[in-house]
Amino acid sequence: MRRLICFIVFLAYSLTVVADGFQEKGSVIRGKVTDREGNGLAGAAVTVGNKGLGTHTGSDGHFIISGLKDGKYTLRVSFIGYRTFTRDLDLKKELVMDVVLIQQPFLTQEVLVNATRAGEHSPLAYSVIQKDAIREQNTGQDMPYLLSLTPSLVETSEAGNGVGYTNLRIRGTDANRINVTIDGIPLNDPESQQVFWVDLPDLASSVENIQVQRGAGTSSNGSGAFGATISIETTNPGNEPFAEVSSSAGSFNTLKNMVAAGTGLINGKFALQMRLSDLKSDGYIDRTGSDHRSAFINGIFRTDKSSLKLNILLGQEHTGIGWWGVPQDSLVTNRKYNPAGEYTDDSGIVHYYDNESDNYEQDHFQLIYGHTFSDAFSLNAALHYTRGKGYYEEYAEDQPLVDYGLVPFITGDSLISTSDLVRRLWLANDFYGLVYSVRYQKNRLEAVAGGGANLYNGDHYGNIIWMQNAGETPKGYRWYFNTGKKEEISIYGKVNFALSGSLNAFGDLQYRYVYYRMAGPDADFTDLTQKHSYGFFNPKAGLFWSVTPEQDAYLSFSVAHREPTREDYKEASGDPLSTPHPETLYDTELGYKLRKGKSLFGVNLYAMLYKDQLVPTGQLSSVGYSIMTNVDKSYRIGIETSADIRLAKIVNWNLNLTLSSNKINSFTEYYTDYNTGDWTSQYMSRDLGTVDIAYSPTVIFSSDFQLDINKWTSCHIISKYVGKQYFDNTMSAARTIDPYFVNKLRLDLSPRIKNVKGLEIQLIVNNIFNSMYENNAYGGNWYENGVEKTWSYYFPQAGTNYMCRLDIRF
Repeated sequence: MRRLICFIVFLAYSLTVVADGFQEKGSVIRGKVTDREGNGLAGAAVTVGNKGLGTHTGSDGHFIISGLKDGKYTLRVSFIGYRTFTRDLDLKKELVMDVVLIQQPFLTQEVLVNATRAGEHSPLAYSVIQKDAIREQNTGQDMPYLLSLTPSLVETSEAGNGVGYTNLRIRGTDANRINVTIDGIPLNDPESQQVFWVDLPDLASSVENIQVQRGAGTSSNGSGAFGATISIETTNPGNEPFAEVSSSAGSFNTLKNMVAAGTGLINGKFALQMRLSDLKSDGYIDRTGSDHRSAFINGIFRTDKSSLKLNILLGQEHTGIGWWGVPQDSLVTNRKYNPAGEYTDDSGIVHYYDNESDNYEQDHFQLIYGHTFSDAFSLNAALHYTRGKGYYEEYAEDQPLVDYGLVPFITGDSLISTSDLVRRLWLANDFYGLVYSVRYQKNRLEAVAGGGANLYNGDHYGNIIWMQNAGETPKGYRWYFNTGKKEEISIYGKVNFALSGSLNAFGDLQYRYVYYRMAGPDADFTDLTQKHSYGFFNPKAGLFWSVTPEQDAYLSFSVAHREPTREDYKEASGDPLSTPHPETLYDTELGYKLRKGKSLFGVNLYAMLYKDQLVPTGQLSSVGYSIMTNVDKSYRIGIETSADIRLAKIVNWNLNLTLSSNKINSFTEYYTDYNTGDWTSQYMSRDLGTVDIAYSPTVIFSSDFQLDINKWTSCHIISKYVGKQYFDNTMSAARTIDPYFVNKLRLDLSPRIKNVKGLEIQLIVNNIFNSMYENNAYGGNWYENGVEKTWSYYFPQAGTNYMCRLDIRF
């Protein structure tokens, strides 16, 4: 470790010296870019046109361009949504130039985004992650890892290095209860109600900012928010032309390459940009390699009163299967062991199928229109279409032919009733719809009304592409086919009214109608045919109080509903009494924020009370399925604290801590007890009383300690602690995920070089203390002669590993 620290310090010093050597000594232009209200504009482009030098404003709007010779220059300042500023200068030594930009009278998609977001005076708990913070962490890991420092968030990875299949939970709430939108358009898969980030590789390279609301949040388009909302805003085409190249490389043969370019504003009305990304990694766990690529194209056409924007997001992934996890007994002997694709040949030799993989393509098309009728009234609407298609390919040993609707046959003197085979489980779907919002703002009133209508069609089927004993079975034989169709209509209205100069009242009403139907047999020929319809009314209200210019407080109460997922219905098929019910959440949030100088402190108390929450119980249906069952009453109560502290001019510390209690009030475990004498069984139950909800740690802590070595170099020590989690609801010590504390070191360099708008060099050392930990697991239990037995699989994470990134913008 001492050698590693010495090496990093030496590297930082060396690169700083090299960067300093590129700088030309001379005159300087510095200043601040603001709007008419004096608010700093972060990310505005500032260039010296006749020299090709330029920069972007920082988070507070300040900029500096150095290395200039005395003489005459043309200063140009541009920012999307504002008129470009130009000024001829006669530079001598140092010039301070503060610039006020005037807003253009046109509309962008931000109105649609903001319609589904928490506003500045919303009485809700939320965090906003800006483009610069996302860029600094974007070395190829998926979105859950880029959001790792968000309060109450726990990220997981099947491959063990944050690439490939990743997931997240917020306040213990799993991903299929978290509403996700991109530019105000729903992103969740309507059947699973989840976003699979692996289908959107390197989405972060096209993101302007992300708002994460915790709790029920504001009304949004798409799936019901039942614990959190993630609102993603993509980058707009800029006013200035640009080109960017970024490459990241590191452990496990991880390599990410990205190129992007934009035309800038053409004739004051049109701008276009695009991004191409390619990402590969072997993964930490055996055979969990990833081969991903994506493209993002967007263009905007605008007039004085209107704008029309097109987003095209294309994604393709090929990922080695890692979702089976690692058996508990292999954690000590071989933490990287992956049982997926394992089979034994006729000689008893173990092999692994090379293409045990998940393969999927997902393409998004979005057309967004906005129109401003007056300073007070505006309209936004969007059409969207998502096409997805792909399969999971696996090798299966000794499969009975009758399980595939095939008849045993005779070859020579042998009756063939089983066969090894390779099968593909397919999903093909279409998701399209309309979302809209209208906004009125005047004097003390801000009101938004909106909604959407969405339709989803999904086909689920399986094909056999190879059989060891095929007989007359045709290649590509399809043994099952079923469909899922989902229709959704929602409307909402939000009002924020200033009762006084310091007190705001907030109200939000939403009605959501869902109709879902399934038809056809599943892979085991269980008939899935069923229909479900729901109408949900979700009211929210609260108060926001600006106690002083430095202090804010808020209080809100919200009601949210959520329908079961396809898997919930599927597992209960054949047992009508086990059909799951929709869930209800009553969420109360109480918060306080304090701004002191350049530091910010916040605390949020929450109480999330559930009716009929769906939890895994281990209970079996009448046809042998493991099902999810509604528990009558459960709750999540906690406190979230956060701080962004400027300890000194060169030291900043950003940290947050969540302490919570997550309980089911009365839980009954159902199980089968086997008599090992004759292997008869008895179906039994026991009342466990109040228990912890699975996957809900009582402590979550994250920290980012930043040291600015000089104006080009900063060092971050990033830490994450997650407390003990149970992975079922019995609170058994045998079925837990141990607490873990992980640290990483990040070195950022941004030397200024002539004719280059931006240069970033980054070195990351993940898990610097080589902690052997797991961040996810699953399993269950059974009983023999009254004695409980456990089976479990874990997801180990990589030890010390490295990544580096080079980013150049022109």
